[in-house]
Amino acid sequence: MTATSGLAVRPSDARSQIEQRSVTLQFDDNLLLPLLHGEHDRHLARIEQVLGVRVSSRGNRIVISGGAERTEMAEAALLALWKRLERGQHVGTAEVEAALRIAEGGAEVGEPRLPLADLPAIRTRKGAIAPRSAAQGAYIEMLARREMVFGVGPAGTGKTYLAVAQGVALLQSGRVDRIVLSRPAVEAGERLGFLPGDMKEKVDPYLRPLYDALHDMLPAEQVARRIAAGEIEIAPLAFMRGRTLAHCYAILDEAQNTTAAQMKMFLTRMGEGSRMVITGDPTQVDLPSGQPSGLIEALRILEGVDGIGVARFAERDVVRHPLVARIVAAYGRADDQTRAKKEKDGTGK
Repeated sequence: MTATSGLAVRPSDARSQIEQRSVTLQFDDNLLLPLLHGEHDRHLARIEQVLGVRVSSRGNRIVISGGAERTEMAEAALLALWKRLERGQHVGTAEVEAALRIAEGGAEVGEPRLPLADLPAIRTRKGAIAPRSAAQGAYIEMLARREMVFGVGPAGTGKTYLAVAQGVALLQSGRVDRIVLSRPAVEAGERLGFLPGDMKEKVDPYLRPLYDALHDMLPAEQVARRIAAGEIEIAPLAFMRGRTLAHCYAILDEAQNTTAAQMKMFLTRMGEGSRMVITGDPTQVDLPSGQPSGLIEALRILEGVDGIGVARFAERDVVRHPLVARIVAAYGRADDQTRAKKEKDGTGK
């Protein structure tokens, strides 16, 4: 595969001159090329739509033209998608959206962008789990290198899913002996004795998201077998008291709903050969009014401590179906309009 490029400046007012760029990509496998294009060239059309560039194809060449930065993003996205195809991996709508999200994400936050094809992936026996946003790429890198990682941000950014995936990868490779997954059962006030049924029936509803992530990566029978063997443990945070978690990978999910004492208790369970991941959204605290969040306190105290990583996600990192993203945006606009109307009525304007 080869690439050539050229630069030009669109004639216009000197203050608003925009550097233009044209890139020609030449691909050497005609069997894979239709998969890169997508049915009726829909992948190329989506790149045009999102990045505002022109993408045209002839034979085994694809030409991208437009603003220099946007052209660079489109080039990076196409090269990453081509790399997936060369590895025998699927390229569909979700993969195109992920490549575009990553390409745009690095530019928006002013971070240097790794070549998309070189972004880290979590490798399990079920296959590689690749990042779907720039923040996810940084998070995966952190999970691989740090003993303790905080993943902080809104729901839907992949914090818990990727943490579970890394745990599964380490368990399958023999680098840890077990995985411990925990959540504060805040909806029950951690007073599980007042709930009907045996202990499994009591705690399962609060831990279901962790089961869901596990079943996405391991066959159901293997999950059941590993739980029975003690290689995977899923339990409320209250069950961690008095234990030392050695040679294990421990995840505390929904950590914004821990008290300061609970958070300190969990963090100090860490034993030899263990890793910990703490995930949560500090803006969604469900603790009683006036009760400070253990996650918020831990971030204030521990950020910058050697061996601890903090990965921060934002709304732009939420991985959604494109239609869901448009629905959320529409609701957001409606809320803004309602708020503006109320403010106008309140001022009498």
